[in-house]
Amino acid sequence: MSWNRYQEQTLFISELGFALDWSRMNCPEGFWDKLAEPIAAAFKSMKELEAGAIANPDEGRMVGHYWLRAPELAPTKELTHEITTALIDLKAFTAKVHSGAIKGAAGKFENLLIIGIGGSALGPQFVSQALGCPKGDKLRVFFFDNTDPDGMDVVLQQLAGNLGKTLAVVISKSGGTPETRNGMLEAEAAWKAAGLSFAAHAVAVTGVGSKLDKAAQVGGWLARFPMWDWVGGRTSETASVGIFPAMLQGIDTDGLLAGAAAMDRATRVADARKNPAAILALMWFFATDGRGAKDMVILPYKDRLGLFAKYLQQLIMESIGKEFDLNGWQVNQGIAVYGNKGSTDQHAYIQQLREGVPNFFATFIEVLKDREGSSMTVEGSATSGDFLQAFFLGTRAALHEKGRGSLTITVNEVSPQTVGQLIALYERAVGFYASLVNVNAYHQPGVEAGKKAATTTLAVLEKVLAQLSANKGKAFTAEAIATAIGLEKETELVFKLLEHLAANPARGIVKTPGATVFTATYAAK
Repeated sequence: MSWNRYQEQTLFISELGFALDWSRMNCPEGFWDKLAEPIAAAFKSMKELEAGAIANPDEGRMVGHYWLRAPELAPTKELTHEITTALIDLKAFTAKVHSGAIKGAAGKFENLLIIGIGGSALGPQFVSQALGCPKGDKLRVFFFDNTDPDGMDVVLQQLAGNLGKTLAVVISKSGGTPETRNGMLEAEAAWKAAGLSFAAHAVAVTGVGSKLDKAAQVGGWLARFPMWDWVGGRTSETASVGIFPAMLQGIDTDGLLAGAAAMDRATRVADARKNPAAILALMWFFATDGRGAKDMVILPYKDRLGLFAKYLQQLIMESIGKEFDLNGWQVNQGIAVYGNKGSTDQHAYIQQLREGVPNFFATFIEVLKDREGSSMTVEGSATSGDFLQAFFLGTRAALHEKGRGSLTITVNEVSPQTVGQLIALYERAVGFYASLVNVNAYHQPGVEAGKKAATTTLAVLEKVLAQLSANKGKAFTAEAIATAIGLEKETELVFKLLEHLAANPARGIVKTPGATVFTATYAAK
């Protein structure tokens, strides 16, 4: 690794306290010329998107998450007004919560329960961990981010006796997302069991006129805030979806929005070598042959950024993972994303990264500032922070020695501004990469297919329960039930449903073992 190569292939943006080093990707010089026209087309496509072009033709929608941190760029005055008004309203409501003007049945709110899934939870979780401070937070934050009853029980146990001081924020664009709806219903039941009104402790973030919006209005919830159809869940952290929870927690959301806006300006530069998002997209294309040939490993060397890889999994994989391209050709595009924090994972999968199958490229995220104040020395003149940097530099060198490619992003510190920068950087890099591989980054047909399959499964469950209920006390094998309800070809599905029912005694289904696991019988009490 030469000093000259490092200087030539590292972009420093001093006003952002940001650097991007691609010198260890081993990319030949001719690659840039080869992709000059495609990246120019990506710049053009992004400019059209920001101007309000229909970027999601499946649903006839614009994609405008960039306007959230620069409302003046929205294509109409009406949209600009909606964005700015929503931010003002969010701040006003938050101020009343913090002052106690809006409070719960037991007094001033102390806890915050976020009920959402996917982008409605991953972004808020990432920002909460990255920028929260237990001693300085205005509210303690908890999440229902799944439809797992046990997971919800764990959270409710932590909130036991304090629901009267807990504000619940339910986040769902349509209001019909099953996981979020289930979490809301479970929360309502918990508040009711505590002798409290859920509505008097609840706020909705949703689309105007959605099921959730109507339920909140009829139920007399504390407030409702907008979730626009031109903001996708995975790009909604700078919308009310992410900004509102962060505000309530006490995080500097103005700083986060300013950081995102500053990175947006840096990533509008039309010179690819001076545009960090374009560099990322081009290096992804190089590393994966433009077809997902290698995985992306995210390694932030900072505990506060420990959820960043999880956040990026959705942003990148849901945006890029597509069966068909924009021309209708079957391409099965995608980049698998995984990772966790360094140096923790040097004791986990770094061994394979260095010496195992070379099916990845790494992205290191270096944070220069260790902590507020001074640090003690732990060995010689070195602090714990010096050790962390040494492990990062050592791991990067060890991978490079074996020809394993890596990128390095360096920021001065973890602050609202830098977190906003990272969010905006990857949002635009995903858009550029999608253009390079000719896929629509802004829809998710696979997710919808999964939801439809789940709906079908629940319909079969109702038939299974109806069959058992109509024959109480009579035992059936899975095969017999499948035949009785006319679903012989779905016997495996029926078996899985019966096993789940029998494992939960409150459902009233009793299992009697058979000669084999497949000949067990099931009966309704």
